[in-house]
Amino acid sequence: MATSYDLIVIGTGPAGYVCAIRASQLGMKVAVVEKRSTHGGTCLNVGCIPSKALLYVSEIFQESKETFPYLGVGTGKPELNLNAMMKHRDEVVNANVQGIGLLLKKNKIDQFRGTAKILEQGNVRVTPEKDHSFNLNAQNIVIATGSESISLKGINVDEKRVVTSTGALNLSKVPESLLIIGAGVIGLELGSVWQRLGADVSIVDVADHILPGMDKETVKTFQSILIKQGIHFKMSSKVTSVESDEKTNKVSIKSTEGDKKEFLQADIVLLAIGRRPYTHGLGLEDVGVLLDEKGRVRIDAFFKTNIDGIYAIGDVIAGPMLAHKAADEGVALAEIIAGQAGNVNYNVIPNVIYTMPEVAGIGKTEEELKENGIDYAKGKFPLTANGRARAMHKTNGNIKILTDKKTDRVLGAHMISHNAGDLIHEVAVLMEFGGSAEDLARTCHAHPTLSEAVREAALNVNKSAIHM
Repeated sequence: MATSYDLIVIGTGPAGYVCAIRASQLGMKVAVVEKRSTHGGTCLNVGCIPSKALLYVSEIFQESKETFPYLGVGTGKPELNLNAMMKHRDEVVNANVQGIGLLLKKNKIDQFRGTAKILEQGNVRVTPEKDHSFNLNAQNIVIATGSESISLKGINVDEKRVVTSTGALNLSKVPESLLIIGAGVIGLELGSVWQRLGADVSIVDVADHILPGMDKETVKTFQSILIKQGIHFKMSSKVTSVESDEKTNKVSIKSTEGDKKEFLQADIVLLAIGRRPYTHGLGLEDVGVLLDEKGRVRIDAFFKTNIDGIYAIGDVIAGPMLAHKAADEGVALAEIIAGQAGNVNYNVIPNVIYTMPEVAGIGKTEEELKENGIDYAKGKFPLTANGRARAMHKTNGNIKILTDKKTDRVLGAHMISHNAGDLIHEVAVLMEFGGSAEDLARTCHAHPTLSEAVREAALNVNKSAIHM
């Protein structure tokens, strides 16, 4: 007889494991099914966490070469120990994924390994890699299976010479040349890692600017910073083929604005054109769960599919593919199933690119405000005018705050700064409470801090910035 639960969660990435823990806290009997040998999904295993470990090490390496001498710190010529760097990455990953397992155990959540298939409403078959399959029953089933890298026709990925983000995190040596297809978050972050470590990095994208969907003024400034750092860009260009031999990859590129064609050679090619929902093998078609035109699971305002008792959260549904967005959905869904008023405020979800400097945005972009006909005001403040930024030799960037011109309510913020990923949350809290630029401007900030630049940008919405 199959074991029965209040809730079965398929997938233990940020959406799944958070949903399971919150549901258990609310008194439900919960089980999770995970096909990997470790919990945490793409984020903890081959995404957010390992990439941030490498980003941090590469930043220190570059700082020791360029910034330390300027600040009067002599260290000699720095040497990269790639094996030690990868060991650090592995230790960070292992600590995080093991921590998720302990959290699930602490919350008395049953953990099952294997692939999951929904047989019918309330019934899930689990097939372990080696043992026989078995069934689990539940009143509610949550699909939280995440996403996978998008492939490109004519390009064969072997994760050695032509790689996705997974292979780019596991290179055995620093390539002399790295060509990245895609100027999104993944391409820029991993390109930054290997460029700092010594690779000649080029990025190709069909768009005319990097980071599509983010504030254009901000990304234009950011692209200029990356160019000065040594990254090369070929925008409005399409990769049509990659031919590999024992020595190199020959990449064919065609302009999207004409018939111009050219060829580039690269030791490593990174395919980073985005991700798609991972839904195959779940039995969704057989059960009748509807997908949209992009392969995402269709849901209502309460994360429920068209089949009663089956829900979906995270990368498999519409919205930005962000771990924190997925985790918030996990909490909200558990509370909804428990009869509470779970909710996610999609207008206040920060987006961060963990380069050096970092880029962060929240709420509306200027383009969105113009498109929606919203009369808005803008306040900007440069990091060059911030005392702490000068002291740290981190003056690249600026802070921008956008408000409703009539009410002064903050509608969005976009920033390039050292630790922008932390600074953005000051605005996030403000927006969550419907705050105004004046609320932020009248809040005392410690001196000297980078956060003073955020306050000055708020002051500058009404042209009252003190330090510019």
